[in-house]
Amino acid sequence: MKTKNIKYLIILVAFAAVSCAKLKEDPRSFIPASQFYKTQADAVAAVTAAYSLLNAGANSVQTPYNTLFNTGMNFMADDEAPGPGATNPDVRSQAVLGHSASGLRVLQIWQQHYAAIKKANIAIDTIPDIKFDATLNKRLVAEAKFLRALYYFNLVRLYGDVPLVLHDQTSINLADLQIPRTAAATVYAQIETDLTNAATDLPNNYTGPDIGRATAGAANSLLAKVYLTERKWDKAVAQAEAVINGPYGYDLFANYADVFLPATKNGKEHIFSAQFKSNSQGQGNNQAPRSILNGIPGMVGSYADQVVFYSVPDATKPGGVDKFFSIYKLYPANDKRKRVSFVTRFQSPTTNLWYGKLNDATIANDSIPFFNKYYDPSVAANEAESGANVSIIRFSDVLLIHAEAENELNGPTAKAYASINRVRKRAGLDDLAGLDQASFRNAVYLERRLEFVFEYQRWFDLIRERDASGNGILEASLLKVGKTNVSKGAAGKFYLFPIPQQEIDNSNGKLTQNPGWQ
Repeated sequence: MKTKNIKYLIILVAFAAVSCAKLKEDPRSFIPASQFYKTQADAVAAVTAAYSLLNAGANSVQTPYNTLFNTGMNFMADDEAPGPGATNPDVRSQAVLGHSASGLRVLQIWQQHYAAIKKANIAIDTIPDIKFDATLNKRLVAEAKFLRALYYFNLVRLYGDVPLVLHDQTSINLADLQIPRTAAATVYAQIETDLTNAATDLPNNYTGPDIGRATAGAANSLLAKVYLTERKWDKAVAQAEAVINGPYGYDLFANYADVFLPATKNGKEHIFSAQFKSNSQGQGNNQAPRSILNGIPGMVGSYADQVVFYSVPDATKPGGVDKFFSIYKLYPANDKRKRVSFVTRFQSPTTNLWYGKLNDATIANDSIPFFNKYYDPSVAANEAESGANVSIIRFSDVLLIHAEAENELNGPTAKAYASINRVRKRAGLDDLAGLDQASFRNAVYLERRLEFVFEYQRWFDLIRERDASGNGILEASLLKVGKTNVSKGAAGKFYLFPIPQQEIDNSNGKLTQNPGWQ
């Protein structure tokens, strides 16, 4: 089955949901959603609005899958750092884990998600009362439930206990908008319920302008990832196998580059993606120009993203150190993903000359690598109009979910090897064999890191993954790349984002802070 393309509305939103911002309401002009949404077209528009916060941003504000997760989350991890073009002090502070509960990105991620949840809740509350085709009615509600589950899945992973709001808040009384945190277990239970219900009423595929909307396969795949995160190994295995062996037709592209090229987007490997469109009034993927060296004639690049690099002892190098690009040099020499995920130079579309940047001129071929996954060759002169989608979940993810969960449940069985080796084969790597459980676990973790670099997955993986003793790997991973702030403060502090201080201040004591952030 192919997930497919959709034209989303780009909408400016007011963050009124759970943000509890100071409201100035005029009851005389207030129109509740139940009175506004009356027709089938209104129902479609309501759901489209819930999709819009996945990918809006170029002409308004950053949204989760259009640079916000990068500046507000990826920079904190061990593969990526702010480049010279990232001058925002809040972003640079967060990248070295020097941020606080008052940080702008901490607040924006919270607000963006609750704005989207508000839109999903409006759709879920109002659409069942609108009279039109019953199958389409159920499908639209199911799409909204899928989106609500995705948004809550992000929130609960990042912030832990979060307010669980399941209906549109129509009150103009500020006290009614001040909602306490809900236990993470309850939030996860609702996510599971929403995805299970969504899978029942969603189709396996779409045609025409509906291509790209949530499908039954997307709901079941995301549910497998939820179970993996909850360490419900048996359910994660069963759910992943239902997708792998299901009626959806998912498969890996033979060519890894096809996962990212706009010409092949929404293909057999893409389960659910944030959709972008080039040359369409700002509906492009604004992450692309941030990864391009600035100053190239005919190209608009800001060099706001760069690979994490640092010096490590190496007796074979001049000066006794190697200025090591952490993720770039982890790829085996024959790994086909390396030359797709990174480039070391760019060709000017006006001069045809090549431009790059050396890290250490004394080391032969020591060029700085640049992330390359969102580059759109059709708009080289203006990559802000990149039509490259952002994969939120794709088939290789389901295969590695299956391999990891099966190993945790039963050890490195033949089924676990089959799933991980399927991903490795496409990358041009030899099959794994003969590993114990701990070694297989580490192999899966590394495979995820190499497969999904620069896809907004690394931080989520770092806070989820555990070593053989059951201890988290976050602190050790960040210390390896010199992010020493991770060892400051309370133990385990950085496994959760702080609750935004603005939200706490507006909550009348209803919201509490996460440990270590007081």
